[in-house]
Amino acid sequence: MMKKKSIPASKPFLILFLCQIISALDVPLDLSQPPTITHQSPKDYIVDPRENIVIQCEAKGKPPPSFSWTRNGTHFDIDKDAQVTMKPNSGTLVINIMNGGKAEAYEGVYQCTARNERGAAISNNIVIRPSRSPLWTKEKLEPHHVREGDSLVLHCRPPVGLPPPIIFWMDNAFQRLPQSERVSQGLNGDLYFSNVQPEDTREDYICYARFNHTQTIQQKQPISVKVFSMDSLNDTIAANLSDTDIYGAKPVTERQPVLLTPTGSTSTKVELRGNVLLLECIAAGLPTPVIRWIKEGGELPSNRTFFENFKKTLKIIDVSEADSGNYKCIARNTLGSVHHVISVTVKAAPYWITAPRNLVLSPGEDGTLICRANGNPKPSISWLANGVPIAIAPEDPSRKVDGDTIIFSHVQERSSAVYQCNASNEYGYLLANAFVNVLAEPPRILTPANKLYQVIADSPALLDCAYFGSPKPEIEWFKGVKGSILRGNEYVFHDNGTLEIPVAQKDSTGTYTCVARNELGKIQNEVHLEIKDPTMIIKQPEYKVVQRYGQVSFECIIKHDSTLLPTVIWLKDNDELPDDERFLVGKDNLTIMNVTDKDDGTYTCIVNTTLDSVSASAVLTVVARPNPPFDLELTGQLERSIELSWIPGDENNSPITHFVIEYEDGLHEPGVWHYQTEVPGTQTTVQLKLSPYVNYSFRVVAVNKIGRSQPSEPSEQYLTKSASPDENPANVQGIGSEPDNLVITWESLKGFQSNGPGLQYKVSWRQKDVDDEWTSVIVANVSKYIVSGTPTFVPYEIKVQALNDLGYAPEPSEVIGHSGEDLPMVAPGNVQVHVINSTLAKVHWDPVPLKTVRGHLQGYKVYYWKVQSLSRRSRRHVEKKILTFRGNKTFGMLPGLEPYSSYKLNVRVVNGKGEGPASPDKVFKTPEGVPSSPSYLKITNPTLDSLTLEWGSPTHPNGVLTSYILKFQPINNTHELGPLVEIRIPANESSLILKNLNYSTRYKFYFNAQTSVGSGSQITEEAVTIMDEAMASRQVDIATQGWFIGLMCAVALLILILLIVCFIRRNKGGKYPVKEKEDAHADPEIQPMKEDDGTFGEYSDAEDHKPLKKGSRTPSDRTVKKEDSDDSLVDYGEGVNGQFNEDGSFIGQYSGKKEKEPAEGNESSEAPSPVNAMNSFV
Repeated sequence: MMKKKSIPASKPFLILFLCQIISALDVPLDLSQPPTITHQSPKDYIVDPRENIVIQCEAKGKPPPSFSWTRNGTHFDIDKDAQVTMKPNSGTLVINIMNGGKAEAYEGVYQCTARNERGAAISNNIVIRPSRSPLWTKEKLEPHHVREGDSLVLHCRPPVGLPPPIIFWMDNAFQRLPQSERVSQGLNGDLYFSNVQPEDTREDYICYARFNHTQTIQQKQPISVKVFSMDSLNDTIAANLSDTDIYGAKPVTERQPVLLTPTGSTSTKVELRGNVLLLECIAAGLPTPVIRWIKEGGELPSNRTFFENFKKTLKIIDVSEADSGNYKCIARNTLGSVHHVISVTVKAAPYWITAPRNLVLSPGEDGTLICRANGNPKPSISWLANGVPIAIAPEDPSRKVDGDTIIFSHVQERSSAVYQCNASNEYGYLLANAFVNVLAEPPRILTPANKLYQVIADSPALLDCAYFGSPKPEIEWFKGVKGSILRGNEYVFHDNGTLEIPVAQKDSTGTYTCVARNELGKIQNEVHLEIKDPTMIIKQPEYKVVQRYGQVSFECIIKHDSTLLPTVIWLKDNDELPDDERFLVGKDNLTIMNVTDKDDGTYTCIVNTTLDSVSASAVLTVVARPNPPFDLELTGQLERSIELSWIPGDENNSPITHFVIEYEDGLHEPGVWHYQTEVPGTQTTVQLKLSPYVNYSFRVVAVNKIGRSQPSEPSEQYLTKSASPDENPANVQGIGSEPDNLVITWESLKGFQSNGPGLQYKVSWRQKDVDDEWTSVIVANVSKYIVSGTPTFVPYEIKVQALNDLGYAPEPSEVIGHSGEDLPMVAPGNVQVHVINSTLAKVHWDPVPLKTVRGHLQGYKVYYWKVQSLSRRSRRHVEKKILTFRGNKTFGMLPGLEPYSSYKLNVRVVNGKGEGPASPDKVFKTPEGVPSSPSYLKITNPTLDSLTLEWGSPTHPNGVLTSYILKFQPINNTHELGPLVEIRIPANESSLILKNLNYSTRYKFYFNAQTSVGSGSQITEEAVTIMDEAMASRQVDIATQGWFIGLMCAVALLILILLIVCFIRRNKGGKYPVKEKEDAHADPEIQPMKEDDGTFGEYSDAEDHKPLKKGSRTPSDRTVKKEDSDDSLVDYGEGVNGQFNEDGSFIGQYSGKKEKEPAEGNESSEAPSPVNAMNSFV
């Protein structure tokens, strides 16, 4: 929640401006002027009789005035009274009371006169009265015997003091008596009881009067009040009452309101304008009446009306004539109402409309003094000259009195005087001094020269030019050294000489000249104006919500004029920050550590400079888990329900979302609390359902967004009556653990579900679909019973019924169970195998009769294993694999078979007990497939034109090899591939010599094996033929030449630079030229995977770093194509290696492992040597 306020920069200037208006009328003290009263004591001056009396009277004038006093209208000769002295250079009197004087001797009306050669000024009439705090008169106070329900008034009647005392009621322990709508103190100090109650009986009702001036408190004697009723009337009261009083007394009855004060139906009230109007109505009645106020024919002033003393007092502040009228108070209770009308008249002591002001004139000028006042009744106006009624004052031909105005014409120096205006009516008077000073003075400027004014931009600028002269000078303003006179709407020229620039801008900066001239002379003064940038809060504090004990920060980032030095102050709730080290004030933030609840409030950042002030506020809300509920109460107790109510704890600024009700069963699980229910956070009562035979205690937890409260204190305990069980055990099951038994289990009832003592269970069973009677047994509070001697795996009807000492639960529902299982008796028959391809087969079988399963049919298991490989490198496998097919399926798929192999399998049925006997072994064979890659390829014995190739047969021939396919092609120095040559080699060969090759040439070889089905994956190698000996000799001769050595060095340096560049680009992820050429010259027979027929290629050996592209792929005929089988994947069973889902679906993938031995001589794949480089030039 954001609040922002700015203190206007113009405010101090406006105050200064008002001061300048006043000071501009003052005559400089170095010039002759009549006296002016500057300070005096109040008109009604109540003094402390124990201290010295100081009557103030201060005045100024030229020459300095002398002072004199009158007392009660006659001259007061202070020289004749040793107790009275006058302060030096002052008219203030000091009456010494502390050295033997008595204040009462100096009571009276005092008036001060200040006089010099130009006139005399007088003070108000100052009435001196010493404060009085008299003691209470002694009186015998009888006890008040009051019947319950009657009204009562205890009178205070304090002594008359000066000023009147403040009244309050206390007891003997100096504790204020509690007040309410029923009992309250009136404006006169009396204590009013609208109706008395037995608790009002006490003997120490004491009225106290506090006299503030003397700082004393007077005490009235205690008043005793005894409240009686007919039911509790004691012998002491009976002895003081007549029989008629006793038997005629009525019980407490309700009564309609009656006004205790004011009495009657109407009254009047007179109040003076500007005072506080207090109207009071106090009523008796039972029930206690409620007071309401209205103004007949109008509305109560909303911003000045207040209700006090439980609305029994109407308070209107600063009343005016408009507040006159009829005010009605209405007292009402359930039996009726009563009202009283107070007619209010607002009178007014005199108040100024236009007070006379000092007048400075030059000889021959004219002027006026105006004295206008108002009041109710209208005040009379009288004039005095130098303290003497003007009618008997010395005559002045330049003066003419016209009611409230004195007119002066062609004044001369002798016309100087002080005039007093007195406006009075029956409620008071006003007295004002105003002088007429006749002077002839050239202009003078009172504002200091070269004064600097600094103003915030877009604020008013007020440039002072305080002046004096007689006649009154004319003022003109200029800007700059040779500027023209300032005129126009952008400037305001005030009578006191001040120049106002309403909206000062940056271009307003500069020097301003003020010129004052009259007929006696001319003078000027320069002042300077600077415009500053305003201070701003560019990042204001924001509304924060923080958890208790957390940390919070408020930002306050400011921008200000560089020439101004800001100060930042933080306030909390408009007061200083707490003196706590948890509050950390930084340069532009406030941080509060370990926040507590008391940190909740409004934080204000105030930025002050010498010219302006800005502030911004934000609210901090501290939230926490709610306080626990309290005052838990149980009502409406019934056998099966009860009402719980509670009072919520403090929600800690985060609304309670819901209440959680928990219960404890002190009978069965003491100390363990269970969830019962929950209700919305607005609800504080809940109707709870109860179970029999439970000793309940409840507690409530409040929850808000922050978390859960601590649990409330437990409620009182409530024990419900016992009853028969309402429910039976749940989750009844019948499952045999042995072929000849039935194990019946159930979930036992919890303690409070038993509904009473002696909880047992009646267990009943009978074989299903057989006309048998129920067999029953009653067992203790257990959860299992075993029935022995049952047939193997037959269905049973089962039921379990709860009972206790008070009876049975309702009839339970029946469930179906089975006695124990045994192993299946027969194996599946008619097992058939359909070979789909070289790696996949489908097996079929006939289901076994359900009666022979002797248990719950879980599915069938297929055991299969490889007997031998049909290729010439056959070997025997004995590892068995198992696939499980759940449910009553009669077929399944066998994936992952090896091509060209002989397999056996059998099938078994499975139930909950285990597996049945196996079916006879079934033999099947898989057809040939494509072979794996040759086990290795070596290239040896390089010559000028031949290479020797050696290889190993495939690890997995997957059939009868028919031949090998060799493909090769040359690679030049730029790794470009030449024409491809293909050679078919018989399957019984293991080496080959290639002749007629080019010398000093690199070749790349691709080698794979074939069966009748197709070609297997290939293996690749590279090799280089050697160079001619004569060419080598010629090269050696060239290599000995100096030019060649230099050339080779340059070439080596260039190669080194290229290698460095390639290395850098490779590290940055770039693609170097050799790689691009490798990509451009991949194996032409390598084809990508075709998405339409689903065939997959094989990646080349991962260790192959030859120019053949690493991502190349070759076709494979080993992939099972979609059209080879119509069987769904759900026909695959569960493998022992976890390659199949529970439903038999195939999720695995078989892949062959390629083996490759490193070829010899492949170091030539590196960059060519300088000799080879030369061959390219020959």
